[in-house]
Amino acid sequence: MAIAEVGAVVLDCPDPRALADFYARVLGGSVEEQEDWVDVKVPGAPTLSFQAAPGYVPPQWPSPEHSQQFHLDLTVEDLDAAEKEVLALGAKPLETEDRSRTFRVYADPAGHPFCLCAC
Repeated sequence: MAIAEVGAVVLDCPDPRALADFYARVLGGSVEEQEDWVDVKVPGAPTLSFQAAPGYVPPQWPSPEHSQQFHLDLTVEDLDAAEKEVLALGAKPLETEDRSRTFRVYADPAGHPFCLCAC
């Protein structure tokens, strides 16, 4: 028996609404705003939440001196098609050169790393 279940994954960022809009478009979710907090709701998945962090500094990837702390793995049917779409939404490529791998690494508009992974 589990002690708990994931209620939300929360990301610090400079602009919660802008980052929530990015992930809502990537994941097909809806955005719900509260005072200092924005949620992205996707049916059947944990909530992805965003909170303002004064003085926010994005993670550096890859960097042995600075931990990335965590990243999201997003499963997609077509890596090439998904890559075009996330880049058009403002993602930045971090590690995408090796096209033989089943994943590619990007940074969201606030600098958090995430991977597109072939299913």
